[in-house]
Order: sequence, then structure tokens, then C-alpha cells
Amino acid sequence: MRLSTKAQYAVRALVSLAINGDGTPVSIKSISAWENISLTYLEQLFVKLRRGEIVQSSRGPGGGYVLARPAADIRVDQIIDTVEETLVPVSCMDEDGTCGCDSQCVTHAIWQGLGEQIRTFLASKTLEDLAVEGRKRLDR
Repeated sequence: MRLSTKAQYAVRALVSLAINGDGTPVSIKSISAWENISLTYLEQLFVKLRRGEIVQSSRGPGGGYVLARPAADIRVDQIIDTVEETLVPVSCMDEDGTCGCDSQCVTHAIWQGLGEQIRTFLASKTLEDLAVEGRKRLDR
């Protein structure tokens, strides 16, 4: 299974915001430079992240983005759900995990189990977990 660049970039950008923000607004231009992600692409992602109440924005001089709640309260699966349409391991599964085939396929159980494992893993990780790991790597 491969996550889209939307999910990857959103998580990377939010880790960068968590590490560098410290509660003060960070410009999307700065995040774009730190993460080497297109500014235009990040702007589109941050619209979704703001609508999903993951980040808050402020305008004007010194404006930018801050996390809408503590990093420890933002789970990775929430970030992905906010920017992605769905998180299922195969194309024939519906968003709720049911089989989209004409008849229940014999491999459905394995794909459903995989999807549940992926979601459980992503839900077990917070933005704070990733920020702590990121800070350790930066300190090396």
C-alpha cells in the first residue's frame, strides 16, 4: 500500500510546524522551504488542514499557522483522514471497509484485516511522537 503525497506531505509539514512553531505562527513559505515541498501544494493542503481543525491560521505581519490543539492530541490517522479521501488498502474496498465487488470476494477478509491494522497503527501515533523523534534526529 502506498499513501499519496498529500498524506506524506501533510504529515511532514505538520511535524515541521510542531518542531519549529512552539505556539507561534509559522509561515507556510517557511515550511515549504524547510521541507522542500511546493508552496502551492502546501497551500492546498493547509486549506484542508484548517477545515479539519488541525491547524489555525492568522493573517498579517507575523501571521501564519499554528496547531489547533496540542501535538499530543493530534493523531496521524486524523491528519491523513483530513487530506485524503479514503484510507483503504485495495481499490475494491469502500471507505467503510466493505467489499465493492459484485459478490463478496474470497480475499476480502485479508484486505479488511490489513486496513484495520494500518488504521490502528496510525491512530497509535501522535504528532508529538513524530516531533520528538524529529527533534532527536535534528540534534544528532
